[in-house]
Amino acid sequence: MGIRVSVKIDNTKINKLIEAHKKALEMTADAVLSDIKLSQVVPKDKGATGLEGSGFVDKSELMNSIARIVFDTPYARRLYWHPEYNFRRDKNHNAKGKWMDDYLYGEKKEFIKDTYSKFFKMLSKGLIH
Repeated sequence: MGIRVSVKIDNTKINKLIEAHKKALEMTADAVLSDIKLSQVVPKDKGATGLEGSGFVDKSELMNSIARIVFDTPYARRLYWHPEYNFRRDKNHNAKGKWMDDYLYGEKKEFIKDTYSKFFKMLSKGLIH
């Protein structure tokens, strides 16, 4: 006795999920960047310009499911990788090095996953429950 299985692929729905994924990833990266700024963890000494103001989401590789949060100043790498520096805290009260660590290993570890899930469900328009 054999069992027959028939699978019908709905490319329209798959394409909707792919688009929902890309948009959810983009929105998640934007939300993380906003949260970083609201959390006041990036060292700051020049107001809106400078390191914190240079932050942006690089969306050039969304097709590969990659979004990067970039801080683009000549000194960004040095400040990020040296948490031992005595950062000013008069403008950003929680300024520190390795400000992404909270999202990767610390108290905000679930923020990215939860934010992406919320956006993906919303954008999939009922295809994901």
